[in-house]
Amino acid sequence: MTILCLCREEHHWKLIPGYAEAFRRRGIEFRCAEDAIPFDASLDEVVRRSGVTPSAIFHFESAHPLFPIGLEKSSIPTVCFHPDTYAFTERRIRWSSVFDHVVVFHPGFVERFAKAGHPGALLLPHAVRHEYFDGPELTREFEVAWVGQTGGPFYQARAEWLPKLARGFRTNDWSRPYTVQEVAETYRRSRIVVNIGRDDFPQDANLRVFEVLAAGALLLTSLPSELEQLGFHEGEHFVGYRDHREINGLVRRFLDDEPARRGIATAARELVLREHTYDRRVEQLLSRLEEKPERRQAPARFWPDARARLVAMDFYAAHGLTQCAATQFRRIAGRGFRETIEAASLLSRASLRSLRGG
Repeated sequence: MTILCLCREEHHWKLIPGYAEAFRRRGIEFRCAEDAIPFDASLDEVVRRSGVTPSAIFHFESAHPLFPIGLEKSSIPTVCFHPDTYAFTERRIRWSSVFDHVVVFHPGFVERFAKAGHPGALLLPHAVRHEYFDGPELTREFEVAWVGQTGGPFYQARAEWLPKLARGFRTNDWSRPYTVQEVAETYRRSRIVVNIGRDDFPQDANLRVFEVLAAGALLLTSLPSELEQLGFHEGEHFVGYRDHREINGLVRRFLDDEPARRGIATAARELVLREHTYDRRVEQLLSRLEEKPERRQAPARFWPDARARLVAMDFYAAHGLTQCAATQFRRIAGRGFRETIEAASLLSRASLRSLRGG
């Protein structure tokens, strides 16, 4: 069995390598498309240049957004992955229409995709690389830890409250970047990790929370949390807060109560390493791919060619690939009134963004 990935592993340095290694551990080849392939090459060309006939084709959100023409007609099962499913959801639903299967990372979106006409959505939350969290217990030298962004318009609460924690507790240096392995080691050397999510989606069960739980550190995160919809329980697997002003007191309480902190952290670690590793995600994906082909089909398989190309054009326009969008416009224009009008609007907006520098 061979998986063909429509970008290279380094184009999403956290997510894709985790999946790639988990597939390879099962003896499944995980091959990546060449960088030199045009973004809008035909799917037939992409497969031919890969040198194999894959068993499945994966499309990850990445820094190199290869989106071949003809995905909707593929005889090979296709899967797209949407880690930030909550952002630009309507566009993600539209792009997903040319894929047989859609992996969403957040609870509630399987139903939203189904309501929009795509029956092939599958909830597979973030996962951890088991090998990074194995080994003997490390000295937990940091009272409170954090790794992640603190700048930008979506992280104002984080930027306000993390420095306050740093003044009151012994922390790691969160001003520098960390590799995935360094993140795991930092959390394994920490007693508590405080998760302050995006201002516009604070309930996010992001990759960080799974890494913290796998490391055996106590996770302190805001409520409500998506974790509660994924089999985790507040007070049993993590500790929640509803107001940022509660954080300092909760940190102090669980630093002073080591048995309670260790009990919650240990229960969470066992659950994550059992149900939320990339090896487990690969099992779930393989189970989906083994279903009868007619059970899951890309909605766009039954559309006119111009409508399917409009999906690709929308993807190119959103990712600043103006020339690719223009090429598709020439293939769409005159082949359907609605499609032509929509395509002209997309190309116009993409061109304006290009002139403005993004």
